[in-house]
Amino acid sequence: MVYRTMNRGGQVRRRRGGFRWQIMLVFAVGAAIYYFANQKSIPYICDSTYSEYAGDMCRKQLRTMKPAAEMQLGLQSYQQILQDNASNLVRSGPVKDAVEEIGVRIARAASDSDPGFDWAFNVIESDQANAFALPGGYTAVYTGLIPIAENEDGLAVVMGHEVAHALAHHGAERMAQQNMQRIVGAGVSLGTGGMDMGAQRAVMGVFGGISQYGFALPFSRKHESEADYIGLILMSRACYDPREAPKLWERMGQAGGATPPEFQSTHPSPQTRVNDFNKWMPMAVEIYNKSCPNKISL
Repeated sequence: MVYRTMNRGGQVRRRRGGFRWQIMLVFAVGAAIYYFANQKSIPYICDSTYSEYAGDMCRKQLRTMKPAAEMQLGLQSYQQILQDNASNLVRSGPVKDAVEEIGVRIARAASDSDPGFDWAFNVIESDQANAFALPGGYTAVYTGLIPIAENEDGLAVVMGHEVAHALAHHGAERMAQQNMQRIVGAGVSLGTGGMDMGAQRAVMGVFGGISQYGFALPFSRKHESEADYIGLILMSRACYDPREAPKLWERMGQAGGATPPEFQSTHPSPQTRVNDFNKWMPMAVEIYNKSCPNKISL
């Protein structure tokens, strides 16, 4: 909206209006409806048996995509990754055998929350110290991770974590969150329509900062902590020693070098993860001892 006012010389000058809160309110209501109409539960997080360890992680997640659609997207991405790395696929050998065995055991441990995954486990020759699991259970480990993992228990920590992301539908939740941010962002943009360009840029800059540091990054770190927690449960059920988890993240911290402050990062700091694993360890040891009667108790 443009207002006309008189200056001291009697000339008409134009002054743009302020923020249009009514428009923002409409979009905020729409975002709230979208959010509350699409709440889903997350496997394991709110399990009453171990609720004292989950603490404030127990929550509902925003999710609109059906599991079948998630898995189809996961398969397409996986096939593309394997195609792009065809010459680097490790097709046999002790590392390939270990990854497959760990994967099968973790998949078996996750059978009570498996939405119908078509599990697959591959190894890619690369310096990357990383691994991933896509919706559908499509999993790969990069060989650069092996020296840091050091042993099968360490490898199970990482693979359990990655599988946990897929089981917890974190990818679908991120897509739904981005949709909600777009709804709110459209409301903010339209709401600034009556302001001058400098003020519009300032408001959108503030909105971007709030979205990034107040919403996107904290949720990303939350996803990582949830995957750590669920992955610890899975590896313990699969009879891998959970006590290796904090040791692995100590090694990860040493190998990773300098990292940005945690509030600027998509992941919790290695020390935060070590502390979390130590906090959850009594639960993990209890699960291991119950699930693995033929093993020596921890």
